[in-house]
Amino acid sequence: MDFSADSSYLQVSTGSYKRQVYEVPSGKQLVDQAVIDRITWATWTSVLGDEVIGIWSRHAEKADVNCACVSHSGINLVTGDDFGMVKLFDFPCPEKFVRTYFCMVTATSTVDIRILSCFSGGHKMEIFSSVNL
Repeated sequence: MDFSADSSYLQVSTGSYKRQVYEVPSGKQLVDQAVIDRITWATWTSVLGDEVIGIWSRHAEKADVNCACVSHSGINLVTGDDFGMVKLFDFPCPEKFVRTYFCMVTATSTVDIRILSCFSGGHKMEIFSSVNL
């Protein structure tokens, strides 16, 4: 769940793999894609949307990528998946099958991930990863 920078909108990813955007506080669903495209998000933790198409590999299924997080600077995106892979991308990554800058393997599937801090243009990054044991 993410709020827009002005707290006027909320985005969620559903269990049926749909990205939905709502107005705050009315709760009215926003369906006008042109309006959605103009929203600046304060955070981004969704694996869905035009901004993150590139995180999906050629053979990935919808349930394979579990979590995502954009850095506070808005230029890096880290993802976690069912295979224990933690991957770093540029953000946004609207092109299919983009290059991964960094890949790390954890013990098991990654269920949640956050970028804690990022220094010197992304040369040092601290990442928190929550895994299934």
